[in-house]
Amino acid sequence: MAILIVSGMEGVRNCAEVVSKQLGMNVEFASGRRSAVDALRKREFSVVVLDETLAECDPEAAEAIWERSGLAIPVQINFGLAGAARVIREIRAALQRRQREQAAARLAAREDIGAELKNTLSGLLLQSQLALADNGLPHNVVQKLRMVEDLAGKLRMQLAAEPSRGPRE
Repeated sequence: MAILIVSGMEGVRNCAEVVSKQLGMNVEFASGRRSAVDALRKREFSVVVLDETLAECDPEAAEAIWERSGLAIPVQINFGLAGAARVIREIRAALQRRQREQAAARLAAREDIGAELKNTLSGLLLQSQLALADNGLPHNVVQKLRMVEDLAGKLRMQLAAEPSRGPRE
C-alpha cells in the first residue's frame, strides 16, 4: 500500500515524510499535475491526497488526477491550514472507511453466491428425487442418482451450517 500526496506548497514534502513514518506506508510526493499523473501511471495507490488549493486553482488538473487515481481513496485537504497530524487522521479515517466498505462488499457477494448455490442445490435435489420416482430405471442409474441426491443433500447441510460472518473478517 502506498500514498500519493500532491501539492505545490513548500514544506509538504516534509509532511509526506512524517506521514510515511507515522503510518508505516510508502508515501510519494508530486508537486503538480504532471508528476502526479506520471506517478499514477507507474503504480496504484491506496490513497491520493490532493492539496485543496491546487484543486481550486486548477480544477482541470484535479479532475485529471482523480480520473487516473483508479481505486485509490481520494482525500482533499488544505495543507495551508492542516498540519501533519490532521493529514494522518484524514488518511487513517479514509483507510478505515475503505476497509469497512470492502468487508461489506465481500459479505454481500458471499451472501449472493450462497443464495445462488442454495437455489441450484434445491433444483438438483428436486430433479434427482423426481428421476428416482420414475419406475423402471436401471439399477446402476438409480445408484448414481442416489449418490447425486446424497452429495447435494450434504452440500446443502454444509451451506446451512456455515456461520454468517460479519463485516469484520
